[in-house]
Amino acid sequence: MGDLLTDWLFYIFIEASLLKILIVIGILLMLVMMLTWAERRVSGWIQNRLGPNRVGWMGMLQPFADGIKHFTKEDIIPGHVDRMLYLMAPAIALVPALITFAVIPFGDQITIPFNDTLVTIKFQIADLNIGVLYIVSVASLGVYSMFVGGFGSNNKYSMLGGLRASAQMISYEIPMGLAIVAVILISGSLRLNDIVVDQVGMWNIVRQPLGFLIFLVASFAETNRLPFDLPEAEQELVGGYHTEYSSMKFSTFFIAEYSNMITASALIVTLYLGGWQAPFLERADIPILLEQILQIIAFSLKTLFFLFLFLWVRWTLPRFRYDQLMNLGWKKMLPLGLLNILLTAAFIVYV
Repeated sequence: MGDLLTDWLFYIFIEASLLKILIVIGILLMLVMMLTWAERRVSGWIQNRLGPNRVGWMGMLQPFADGIKHFTKEDIIPGHVDRMLYLMAPAIALVPALITFAVIPFGDQITIPFNDTLVTIKFQIADLNIGVLYIVSVASLGVYSMFVGGFGSNNKYSMLGGLRASAQMISYEIPMGLAIVAVILISGSLRLNDIVVDQVGMWNIVRQPLGFLIFLVASFAETNRLPFDLPEAEQELVGGYHTEYSSMKFSTFFIAEYSNMITASALIVTLYLGGWQAPFLERADIPILLEQILQIIAFSLKTLFFLFLFLWVRWTLPRFRYDQLMNLGWKKMLPLGLLNILLTAAFIVYV
């Protein structure tokens, strides 16, 4: 009976990935909370002011205070909205933001003995052969939340914000896809683990510098971060697609935005910075468990760097005009993306 219970628990928590799902979602939500604190602390540092410093040490309990405020705030649903679409939009935003991370590997796989057999544990929720296609397809669903929220709000400012979001995300998904195609040409696989392993000895940021820049800029546009936050520009749209939202529904949009930032940063690391690899680990003779821990730390530090870059750029660059946004996407990044694919294919064939 004891062996049966042990086998059942092992299957549920390891092979069925339930434990990994709970851990990853928990870390994502905790990191979202800390990003709301880091956003204000970094902005205070850049603007030579303090930022939140009253609740907890250096204001680190401020996210919990904000969460309590949003949970207890009156939930107002305006009478003029399309109620079904209005309520659907925050959920449509949050679900893709949380499930996109499922295929990103944050460590190498290990094999351990269990009940006279060898069991492989992967530091990844789902190891899909089409992991890149999964990320591109699921991430593109986020645009529906903004358009549905803007349309369902029955508000001219919200509607304009939803239309801007749709045009912007479609425009920048194309250069992002072209940058990913160049990485796939080099690695020869849609599986993210294969792409990471292919970068042993030389990361893709060296082999694909132009593709890296295209993907980085497109990531800012896809997450609606400055200087690409036209869908929620307060100067001309009050608040954009979420103008009519309050309480936790308003907060859900920003949880989704920060979750998308985390996923975008992790994807940049996976595609261009060797994922969980670190140069000193390739030559080190260390125990396997310590190596796995160091790989996860290396992946986390790279991801945190790009999250800091998201915050840094927000408080450094001014917002684009909408015509500048469209010109950059269609007249600059699209031709550069096609050129990058052409150069990559020529390199593979002739060199």
